[in-house]
Amino acid sequence: MTFVISLVSTLKALGFNDITLVGWMSAWLWSWLIAFPTLLIVLPIVKKFIQILIMKQHANANQTAR
Repeated sequence: MTFVISLVSTLKALGFNDITLVGWMSAWLWSWLIAFPTLLIVLPIVKKFIQILIMKQHANANQTAR
């Protein structure tokens, strides 16, 4: 995913004529170095938040059914 996103970002910033393989790979490396640790930090928080939301909806559904 970061590979494709870095290509799109690099194309948008530099244009099709000015893009180089080295420039693209540099952009990809930086995006991966930021995206992967962010994923490791954010994913458990999001999972917990979604779990709480689902439990609240389940509890509300049980109260409504009574």
